[in-house]
Formats: sequence, structure tokens, C-alpha cells
Amino acid sequence: MSAALNELIVESLEDLKGKNIVQLDVRELSDVMDTLIIASGTSSRHVKSLANNVVEDAKHAGHQPLGVEGVDSGDWVLVDFGDIVVHVMQEETRGFYELEKLWSMEPGNRAEH
Repeated sequence: MSAALNELIVESLEDLKGKNIVQLDVRELSDVMDTLIIASGTSSRHVKSLANNVVEDAKHAGHQPLGVEGVDSGDWVLVDFGDIVVHVMQEETRGFYELEKLWSMEPGNRAEH
């Protein structure tokens, strides 16, 4: 089920021209989720549209998100499907938080905090 939902999410993001879509397998780093999907939007409206498209496409396929956060601001929207968590962000926000680096398995790329 996760592989099919994963594919559906990526296609949904691609349908609305999501930028720089990345899928990260985080099973070895998290007990909470298996996959992190990150995509960028070009504006707050684009970020909201991308996230809404993911939610609607998933619902039509029978997958109800557990939660959606950040839609009001449009800088960063998180869609939680349990095993899969989707982050849709504006480029500037994405660059600031560097989630790919934070969730990287490579020790040299892990953010130090």
C-alpha cells in the first residue's frame, strides 16, 4: 500500500509542476514514518495547491491523511499519511530548513544541533 500511495503522491505533485521532488527512505532513522517526500512550490498559492492536490488525489484513492498543517501560511505545508509524510515548501523555506540534509543517512550530511 505504501508504494502505491508513494507513487500517487509523486504523480500528484508532478501534475501541478512541483519542483525538485525528493523521496527519502527514513526507516532506519525514524520509528514514526518510512518515507519523507519533499517538494517545492514557486509561491504560497502554488504550495497550497500542491498540498491540496495531494490530499484530494489520495482521498479519491481511499487514503485519508491523518493531518494537514500549514495551509494557512503557505510557506510550508505538511501532509501526514502515517508511514509517508509529505512536505511542500517554498524554495526559500526549504533552503533554510534543509530537510534533505537533516534526514540524510550519510554522517557528513547530517546537520549538527
